[in-house]
Amino acid sequence: MKRMVDDPNNEDIRIIEHTADWALRLRGRDLKELFAHAAEGMAYLLAGDVASLHLEHARDVVLESHDAEELLVLWLGEMAYWAERDGLVFPEVILYEITPVKLVGTVRGGRPPELQKHIKAVTYHDLAIRRIGEGLEVTVVFDV
Repeated sequence: MKRMVDDPNNEDIRIIEHTADWALRLRGRDLKELFAHAAEGMAYLLAGDVASLHLEHARDVVLESHDAEELLVLWLGEMAYWAERDGLVFPEVILYEITPVKLVGTVRGGRPPELQKHIKAVTYHDLAIRRIGEGLEVTVVFDV
């Protein structure tokens, strides 16, 4: 059963307080899970109730970068752009290939009745993907 982002028992996607911005603390067993949680968390920030979205839109994504942190910023930046330009949010992710420098996948999403806030940018502020136990953790700050 899929846990909701606003579930207080969900340790994988946590909204954290950050001055004048939004931030998510994300965890995953590997890059694939971490990036999927990032998309789901960002969709929740943008739309609120993502469970009610009709996932009728799909977009293919191919990205290359210098490192995993830049790849994460590019990944979320694409989805922020689609939210702003098209009013679409993408909580569902299929990643076919992911390395620290390349991502190939498909996202599925829909158009919420309205966006909660508009994300101007995904920032590099204190951005570092860290190994924790048997997984990964990162805090992503969004400029809103």
